Amino acid sequence: MNEPRDYDAEEREDGDFSDMLSEMRILLPGAQMLSAFLVILPFNSGFSQIVHLEKQLFLATFFFALTSLVLLSAPAIQHRLMRPLKDRVRFKRVATRQIVAGAFSLAIALVLGTLLVISEVFGTTIGLIMAVVMAVLILCAWWLLPMWLKRAMRDSGESRDP
Repeated sequence: MNEPRDYDAEEREDGDFSDMLSEMRILLPGAQMLSAFLVILPFNSGFSQIVHLEKQLFLATFFFALTSLVLLSAPAIQHRLMRPLKDRVRFKRVATRQIVAGAFSLAIALVLGTLLVISEVFGTTIGLIMAVVMAVLILCAWWLLPMWLKRAMRDSGESRDP
């Protein structure tokens, strides 16, 4: 029977690095699709008819969507330009911060995009309600749940240790 293998630090580092790249592969297409939708929007005939406030909302949504693209793609480009990596731990720390900042920008873009679309279709009140619902969903799924799970796993691990 095979015993559990004790991974050395370098193998764990590579696994963490692979996980980080996989996570970016999940987030990046969402940011790309949102940005692509927003790029096309001003060229539609009805866009010129929206009020100035809606155009400002569009600008903020577009800015945060593009910001998320830049931040989410930055670690891959940096990794390629810095090869071979001399300090993997530091690179991962910086890349993780960029990914989290990119996810935060994407979250803002999704909330603003929800407000923009729903307000146009169903009115401002429904748009605001749905934007708040989207913000709460993102807050819970992306930030609060992982923090709660991390704490729960840490606490359960501490209670089993002598």
